[in-house]
Amino acid sequence: MSEAKEGQQHPLTIYLWIWLLLFVLSTFSYLVDYFHLQGMLRWTLIIVFMLLKAGFIVAIFMHMAWERLALKLAILVPPLCLLILIGFMAIEGDYTFITRGTAFLR
Repeated sequence: MSEAKEGQQHPLTIYLWIWLLLFVLSTFSYLVDYFHLQGMLRWTLIIVFMLLKAGFIVAIFMHMAWERLALKLAILVPPLCLLILIGFMAIEGDYTFITRGTAFLR
C-alpha cells in the first residue's frame, strides 16, 4: 500500500496573527481618512499600508514564504519590471508635458 503524500502543515496561529495584522493595517488605512490627512502624506501612508497588506497576503495566504526561490522570482520579478517600466513612462510623460508647456509659452 502506498501512502498519500501529506502537504506541509502550518500552524493555524500564523494565519490568525496575519489576519489580525491585516485588520490593524486596514484600521490604520481608515484612520488616514478619519484624521483628514492631505497631500503626499495621505497618499504615502495609503500606499504603504496597501503594499504591506498585499505583501502579507502573498507571503502567508498564498504560501510564497515557503516556496522555492525560483518560483518566487518567476512570480514577483515580472510585475516588478512592469512597475519600473511604468515609472519610466511616467517620467517621460512628465518631461514631454513640461517641454510642450514651455514651448507654447514662448
